[in-house]
Amino acid sequence: MYFDDRLATVLRARVGGGVAARTQFRQLVDLLGTLPSDARGTQVDAAWVRLAEVSKAIPAAERAAALQEPGLRLRSPRLVAELARTEPAVASAAIRAARLAEAEWLDLVPALPIPVRSLVRQRRDLGPQVEALMARLGIAPRGLPSSATAQQVAANDVQPKEAVAPASAPAPTAAPVPAAEGIGAIVQRIEAFRKRRAEAGPMPIPAAQSEAIAAVPSTPLATFAFACDESGHIGWADPSAAPAVTGMRLAARDPASPAQCSPDVSEAFRRRQPIRAGRLDLCGAPAIAGQWQIDATPLFDEFGRFTGYQGRCRRPSTAGSATAAHRPDSESDKLRQLLHELRTPVNAIQGFAEVIQQQLFGPTPHEYRAHAAAIAGDAARMLAGFDELERLAKLDADAMRLEPGQCDFASITATLAQQLDAHMAQRGGGIDLVADDGVMPVALEASEIERLVWRLLATLASAAAPGERLKLRLRRKRGQFRLSIALPATLALQDDLFHAAATTTPSPLSAGMFGAGFALRLAATEARAAGGALERKDVKLRLELPEAASDLTDLRTSHNQKEGIAG
Repeated sequence: MYFDDRLATVLRARVGGGVAARTQFRQLVDLLGTLPSDARGTQVDAAWVRLAEVSKAIPAAERAAALQEPGLRLRSPRLVAELARTEPAVASAAIRAARLAEAEWLDLVPALPIPVRSLVRQRRDLGPQVEALMARLGIAPRGLPSSATAQQVAANDVQPKEAVAPASAPAPTAAPVPAAEGIGAIVQRIEAFRKRRAEAGPMPIPAAQSEAIAAVPSTPLATFAFACDESGHIGWADPSAAPAVTGMRLAARDPASPAQCSPDVSEAFRRRQPIRAGRLDLCGAPAIAGQWQIDATPLFDEFGRFTGYQGRCRRPSTAGSATAAHRPDSESDKLRQLLHELRTPVNAIQGFAEVIQQQLFGPTPHEYRAHAAAIAGDAARMLAGFDELERLAKLDADAMRLEPGQCDFASITATLAQQLDAHMAQRGGGIDLVADDGVMPVALEASEIERLVWRLLATLASAAAPGERLKLRLRRKRGQFRLSIALPATLALQDDLFHAAATTTPSPLSAGMFGAGFALRLAATEARAAGGALERKDVKLRLELPEAASDLTDLRTSHNQKEGIAG
């Protein structure tokens, strides 16, 4: 029986829109990819079922991209085998991302589908036993025939058949040949290869490669992900760029190479260090030709051996863009990179604390378990704060979009206000909501509106004094839905509401790790991303969201059922 509290935490999370599904897919792949091969239990079985469910909601290209993300741990032969049975793009990404021992490859390769076995041959870290197994299975590397084979083919073409030596006769040992004869042997090998190729017919193109070739755009690409081996040759890229960049060598010193990088990129590659905003010039198809910025992370196997890089190339900002418009993007990128660096140690601290608290390595005194539980809780709050910072940075830089959909703004607001009213009643307070009748549809996923409204109401409720009631007014006005909220007395006195400092007074409700000012600033950014606004009007806070222009039949039916109105 195997139990993992992290799996239980992921499985408790509700899968709403596409963003939540993609996040849970990455979490499940990471957790199942690090479980022992013999791990069993109800949590593990439920995790496999959930992984199959969320995979159906995510396109194959996005699942393949998630498997190629840096830091993903794919060490489970069982998971690699399951992923290899799905779409070609996902199977290819899983084979490339797998980090298995030689004995595990020996067990896995015969169980793989025949088209996928050729993908394993492309790896360069297979042991001699795996190479021998691949040869026995008939999965031979493509290339020119051997010199002996070429000479035999050439001899068959020029000699009478009765003069050909029997196959059982040993070939005479040849002495070293001069350079001219060596070149002649190479020519013979090329001719033999051409003859065999002509007799065998055109080489079939794998399905994944044919799909990638068909997907090459004629317009220049803005970004693409890639992976290269230890020599810098790109072996995988996004399907849109793969036909144009596969085989190119990064950090090449040859001036005739189609990929030319700046000296700092070459130095980082030589030292096996991360590459950040390096310059790269590509020559080739119109889709990829031109200047690029490259960000990449070095990869190492379980023995510490360097295996290549994985990263992303993006077009640099055009020279004509305004400095003011570029600066937030640059600062946002730096903040996201800083948060990525901070998450690593915090995740490690949280993991060790959970190991101690759950006594995974043996009995632990209760006092130490209590300390470990407190540390794990603090780490979880820090990670939640990092998520909020990253969300604000991405929305500010227009690097993410709120999940589209359709939901009833009025129904969600009424439900959350009712929940908070019951909580504030314990301190003699409450929420008074006055709303116009009818459905108020907005073009966002319900989870996005719930997050926005809850952040707004919970922040104001946490600042309310005991016995204080919040006054809410929800109405329609000129194609907009307007939610007006009277500010609590403590916030009404603030000169700059959106930059208010975090309070040190404990509260049953939390406005977030960084206080009410940051929470309201994040809510304003979310409202702006939704096409609306969150503004202060004297002693009130006003949230406006645009009305969705679409079929409202389903929302009206749901609203009538809640109100007890006959259809």
